[in-house]
Amino acid sequence: VPSTALFTDHYELTMLQAALANGTADRRSVFEVFTRRLPEGRRYGVVAGTGRVLDAVENFRFDGAVLEFLRERAVVDMRTLDWLASYRFSGDIWGYPEGEVYFPGSPVLRVEGSFAECVLLETVILSILNHDSAIAAAASRMASAAGGRPLIEMGARRTHELAAVAASRAAYVGGFTSTSDLAAGFRYGIPTVGTSAHAFTLLHDTERDAFTAQVASLGSGTTLLVDTYDVAEAVRTAVEVAGTGLGAVRIDSGDLLLVAHRVRQQLDELGATETRIVVTSDLDEYAIASLAAAPVDAYGVGTQLVTGSGHPTCSMVYKLVARAESADPKAPLAPVAKKSSGGKTSMGGRKWAARRLDAEGVAEAEVVGTGPVPTALADRQLLVQLVKAGEVVAREPLDTARTRHERSRAGLPLSATQLSRGEPVIPTEYA
Repeated sequence: VPSTALFTDHYELTMLQAALANGTADRRSVFEVFTRRLPEGRRYGVVAGTGRVLDAVENFRFDGAVLEFLRERAVVDMRTLDWLASYRFSGDIWGYPEGEVYFPGSPVLRVEGSFAECVLLETVILSILNHDSAIAAAASRMASAAGGRPLIEMGARRTHELAAVAASRAAYVGGFTSTSDLAAGFRYGIPTVGTSAHAFTLLHDTERDAFTAQVASLGSGTTLLVDTYDVAEAVRTAVEVAGTGLGAVRIDSGDLLLVAHRVRQQLDELGATETRIVVTSDLDEYAIASLAAAPVDAYGVGTQLVTGSGHPTCSMVYKLVARAESADPKAPLAPVAKKSSGGKTSMGGRKWAARRLDAEGVAEAEVVGTGPVPTALADRQLLVQLVKAGEVVAREPLDTARTRHERSRAGLPLSATQLSRGEPVIPTEYA
């Protein structure tokens, strides 16, 4: 991972310069990431990107080229440049573990250290968490709608090339099973899949020639795309070429519900009873849900997934919630909060969070507080330490986050998986 030092906003560095000049830069500070509200109609959020945040913090380094850029542009003065040259985050980071669900006011991430070292991380942390959590939330809704059927992430051509890799990772956390993006497979170990596009069929003189070439190269277990010309004719040809052991057929256009039923009937009549049906074509969670009763075995999702299915950000913010009154490391922390109109207020104080369960073990409230943790919630706390004294202490396999999300979502009230618009599935209470 290259240096992430310039994945920040200009004013982060000018604040640093002013704080260094007046002696407040070393004040112990606590910043928290949270969202004031979920995207309209969403019932829960999904924390994703935590692992990428840890990588970004580790690689937040001002090397010679970066420092020269800042000097040439006169972004900050020489004193600040000298300070940046040796920058290493040495504080602590706590947060909801990746894959966990969250709600309005949940302290998704807490960053503690000097004001100077914490303030610089605002933009890179928010850019990762806002993007990845939005994708993971959309993926989670799609996974719920799919009801256990496999989901393939295939949106690389619909977003920025680097965002595509992050989107694949977030989608996997949210419940997708594979990706078409090889970079995501290489970087994160996500299973990759893919066979052919319409261009391969059009390259050949006949559809039969295309199917014959693909089966000869990839085997009869491959997936043949059957909607380039006439679907019924293509299915018949596919079984003739590959035999009844044909792995799957893919449908990428038309009335998917109707076509899927017709293709299933045709495959069964031809003896290809084990041949699976994969559908693609601008799917979202609602389209997937509408196909619940269709004989579909897997879904491929692109555009709607990598754009958050209408909500490409989670509107998370990074706010100073407590700071010491001096640079003395023993100085007590005082809560601070923004007071303004327009719904942009925040709650001061270093927070803990816990999820209260009902008698059946189902989540009934997200409890957030700044004082002592009630005894009844002591073993239900959500934040875990991710970085200690500048060292990452909680890096984990991506499959762990994926499994955690499945478990966390299953612990919510059943209405959490409904696609109809509604309020957060559990309330946030402040203790």
